[in-house]
Amino acid sequence: MPAVVVLGAQWGDEGKGKATDQLGSRVDYVVKFNGGNNAGHTVVIDGEKYALHLLPSGILSPGVTPVIGNGVVVDLAVLFAELDAISARGVDTSRLLVSSAAHIIAPYHQTIDKVTERFLGKRKIGTTGRGIGPAYADKINRLGIRVQDLFDEHILAQKIEGSLDQKNHLLVKVYNRRAITVEETLEHLLSYAERLRPMVADTPLVLNSALDQGRTVLFEAGQATMLDVDHGTYPFVTSSSATAGGACTGSGVGPTRIDRVVGVIKAYTTRVGEGPFPTELHDDTGEWLRKTGGEYGVTTGRPRRCGWYDAVIARYSSRVNGLTDLVLTKLDVLTGLDKVPVCVAYDVDGVRHDEMPADQSAFHHATPVYEELDGWWEDISHCRTFEELPVNAQRYVLALEEMSGTRVSAIGVGPGRDATIVRHDLLG
Repeated sequence: MPAVVVLGAQWGDEGKGKATDQLGSRVDYVVKFNGGNNAGHTVVIDGEKYALHLLPSGILSPGVTPVIGNGVVVDLAVLFAELDAISARGVDTSRLLVSSAAHIIAPYHQTIDKVTERFLGKRKIGTTGRGIGPAYADKINRLGIRVQDLFDEHILAQKIEGSLDQKNHLLVKVYNRRAITVEETLEHLLSYAERLRPMVADTPLVLNSALDQGRTVLFEAGQATMLDVDHGTYPFVTSSSATAGGACTGSGVGPTRIDRVVGVIKAYTTRVGEGPFPTELHDDTGEWLRKTGGEYGVTTGRPRRCGWYDAVIARYSSRVNGLTDLVLTKLDVLTGLDKVPVCVAYDVDGVRHDEMPADQSAFHHATPVYEELDGWWEDISHCRTFEELPVNAQRYVLALEEMSGTRVSAIGVGPGRDATIVRHDLLG
C-alpha cells in the first residue's frame, strides 16, 4: 500500500484539507509534517463545516490515526481547544498521536512574533503572529522545547531559562516590554502535560512499522510550495519545509518509501501576507474572485489576494516536489466568465521567462504573459464525471494540465466532500 504526500502547489489555501479528507476514508494514518496553527484547512462534511488549524484533517475520518509529526510546532492551548471543539460535535479524537520530538510554541514565542512584526513596519513579513517563526528559530538555534521535555520539570525549567536569557534582553532593551519569568512559562506549559501524555509517541517508529505492515500513510503539508522556507518567495515565506522533502524530515519516514506526491492547486491563484504575486488582480475582477470563492483566511479571517492561474508557478511546483498528480480545486468559481486568462510566462524587463526566475528580484518585477481561454456559463457543481463538464471547462482543465506538466487527477466543483470529479485514482 502507498505512502502519499499531499501538499499545496501555490501559496496556500488551495483546498488541501478537502483533498486529504477525501482520501482519509481510504488510508490508515494521516500525518501533519510541518507548520503549526498558522494555516487552516476547511472541510465540509454533510453540510457541516469544520475549520482545522493545528490538527491533521484525518482526525475527521473514522478509523484513521491522525499524527502530529516531529516537524510541527505545537501550541498546546490551540491543540486542546481544537480537540474540545470537535469532540463536542461528536468527533472521536482518541486516536491522535503527537511526536515526542515535536517542538512547543511557548507564550514568549507569540510575544516575540508580534512585537518583531510591529517593529519591522513596512518591511514586515505578514506573519499570523502565532509564534511559529520564533519557535522554529529556537529549534534551529538549539534553544527549543520539545514535547518530551514537558515530562521532566527540571529539564523544562532549564530550557525555558536558557531561552529567556536572550529574549528578555530583547524584549526589555529593544522593544520596551516587560521581562517574562521562567515561573509563569513553566506553570503554563506544565498545565497541559498530563493531558498530553497519553497522546505522545515515537511517531517515526509507528509510521515506519505501519508501512512495513502494508498500511497506507498520507502526509499532509501545512502552507504550500511557494511559502517553503527554501523554495518559496523568500523572505515572504513560512518557517518550515512545506514541499515534498519536508514530509520525510518532518515525519521520520525515508524518501524511498514515498509512492505518490499530490499537488493541490486552485483553478486561479491566491495568497495572503506580503510578497510578490505576478497575477494579482487589484480591480473589480479580483474582488469578484474573492467574494465568489470565499477567499478569506480560515485561521486569520484576512482577505486573500486573488489573481489568475499561474502556469509558471505550477511547473515550478511540479519540479521541486516531483509531483505525480494535481488536484484542481474551485473550478466552479470561474463559472460565468466569457474569457479566462492564464499566465503562461513572465516578462522581466523585456525578457520572456517560461520558467520561474532564479533571482528573487527578477520575480518581484515579473509581469504576467497571458493566454485567454474560452469560459463557460453552465452550473458545474452537479458534475461528477469529466464528460459532464461543459466543453470549455474540459478544455480549460486540459490546457492547465498540459501547461503545468502534471496530470490533473481530480477536479473540485464545489465545497462539499462529494463535489469532486475523479479522473485517476490517487492511491492506485
